[in-house]
Amino acid sequence: QVQLQESGPGPVAPSQTLSLTCAVSGGSITTDRIYWNWIRQPPGKRLEWVGTVSGSGDTYYSPSLKSRTSISRDTSKNQFFLQLRFVTPEDTAVYYCTREDGLGFDSWGQGARVTVAS
Repeated sequence: QVQLQESGPGPVAPSQTLSLTCAVSGGSITTDRIYWNWIRQPPGKRLEWVGTVSGSGDTYYSPSLKSRTSISRDTSKNQFFLQLRFVTPEDTAVYYCTREDGLGFDSWGQGARVTVAS
């Protein structure tokens, strides 16, 4: 069974860069036709897709966040990463990393709570 674990800084100051790591176990992030996603949920709001890295390394971003977002991976560590630049309090959310097999999100991390505040 695939397991995902987010890790990150917790509080982030406005205008700084939010960096999160998702460590994957039980499956390879290079598996073909498997997609690894970052999804967030701000307080009191719906889940919001942030971006994706595919098993082949292609990346896809939410249009509303694309200019500030980078997703990368380290295949030797079986980890993928999120960087969100120039954060504001509106970026405060629980950030989840997830696995998608084309049919749906079938594995989720426990979530990393990130607060943007000075």
